[in-house]
Amino acid sequence: MNSAASNAVLIGIDWGTSSLRAYLIDEKGDVIDKISSAEGIINVKNQAFKQVLERLISPWVSERDLPILASGMISSRNGWVETPYLHLPIDANGLANSLLRHNLSENRSIYFVTGASNSDYLEPDVMRGEETQIVAASSIGLVDGTFVLPGTHSKWIQVKNGKIANFSTYMTGEIFGALKENTILGAMMEDSEFDEEIFRNGVAVGFNGADKLLNRLFHVRTLSLFGRLSKTSTADYMSGILIGAEVASNACRESRLGTISIIGDSDLVIRYKIAIEYAGLKSQIYSGDIVAKGHFLIAKEAGLLT
Repeated sequence: MNSAASNAVLIGIDWGTSSLRAYLIDEKGDVIDKISSAEGIINVKNQAFKQVLERLISPWVSERDLPILASGMISSRNGWVETPYLHLPIDANGLANSLLRHNLSENRSIYFVTGASNSDYLEPDVMRGEETQIVAASSIGLVDGTFVLPGTHSKWIQVKNGKIANFSTYMTGEIFGALKENTILGAMMEDSEFDEEIFRNGVAVGFNGADKLLNRLFHVRTLSLFGRLSKTSTADYMSGILIGAEVASNACRESRLGTISIIGDSDLVIRYKIAIEYAGLKSQIYSGDIVAKGHFLIAKEAGLLT
């Protein structure tokens, strides 16, 4: 038997749109082994999710069955099994009571964590996966405050007494990609190392001119035309404008809420930290792998651990 698996009580799966991470978790909720893959839901052909999962975790379950808990876009309409959204407020208990069981074989099941929605609002919002990271944050004492989860669609989440109370989604990352790949601005960009100074300049422009965002974005072109912005700097400048505008839309509200917790692992977390601190707010970064603790807490609440 795999020596790591002999001490495990749970397998947690964070299965997103473009990648997945699998965690082997012990009785204290700590990660004892981890597997990462680019096989996010959009990269799995013919809905072969079961085959992908079994191949990745086979070293962990070859001689022992373990409960499997999966969160993220795997439970979306484009994923393996679609689960309904829970209405706010939600916490580990609510998520545990709403797990959807799916049989993999006669002796093995996977449990899907559902997403969350504030659909009672005029303009509804949804999340899948981030709710599990927020549950994890409670294990390190983060039970009140604002959380920012950067990504293709970044989330600003308000937590009160350990429960998700409200949240907003921003298409900042997707807009950046669309502008870079499909507009005239992209023709003026060359990949390069992160230019923090240029990014900070963009943040200042976006933060202070959020009401003129479309005009500020056009200046990415004109500054390049007049030689004031090099091709290796334009992407960081545009990134700064977009993230700066996003932070500006939240800064007044968040100024009363203390330190903002940023959860993630990509270089985006550094960019958001810079932009948030430009706004005069304090921030702290936490690894995205914290999600494994969320899997553990939800599974424990659901009585899946023995």
